[in-house]
Amino acid sequence: MPHDPVSDPNVPPGGVSRRGFLKGAGLGAAGAAVLESGLTAIAEASAISAGPAVAGPGRVAISITVNGKLRKIEVEPRVTLAEALRDELGLTGTKVVCDRGSCSACTVTLDSTPVVSCMTLAIDVGDRAVTTIEGLANGEILHPVQQAFIDHDALQCGFCTPGMVMSCAALLDRNPAPTLEDVKSAVSGNLCRCGTYPKVFDAALAAAGSRRPESQGR
Repeated sequence: MPHDPVSDPNVPPGGVSRRGFLKGAGLGAAGAAVLESGLTAIAEASAISAGPAVAGPGRVAISITVNGKLRKIEVEPRVTLAEALRDELGLTGTKVVCDRGSCSACTVTLDSTPVVSCMTLAIDVGDRAVTTIEGLANGEILHPVQQAFIDHDALQCGFCTPGMVMSCAALLDRNPAPTLEDVKSAVSGNLCRCGTYPKVFDAALAAAGSRRPESQGR
């Protein structure tokens, strides 16, 4: 038999029982929760569909600090730092040999950390400071590593030399008194087809003011 609110003594004059009020309030709260959840899901879906800002495929303007100077160039997003340095800025001291990150001839530093520039996108450099082989010298005064490479005849064909110098200079920046093993570790990724490694080790140690013990041999 259907409930008659009029004949029910528990129903107030307004016609809504306590049970009916609580049920309605519960449904209202549940509905509000569902609505809020739905709106949140929509907002999250919109954010995901929007995705990050997309650059390219054409040339885009970027600013990078190279050898202490802010340079503004336009490159396609696919352009590597090595290509940008050589082709856009004319800094051809950075050599591209393997172009796949396995020889380290193209080594430069980003905030004093050596990286292979053929595997670094120019657009990803951001605010980090780039130093190339051209930026090591102080005017006409060569960096100690550059001078030591000359004094110790630590180069032959020269293709690997800029990367070797950059790796050794970065080593001395973080460790002013390296051991022979430190030097070997620092240039372990730099490949030299001419086999000048012993001279490279001598040059790096000389630049650090060290002397390589003769007992260690070559």
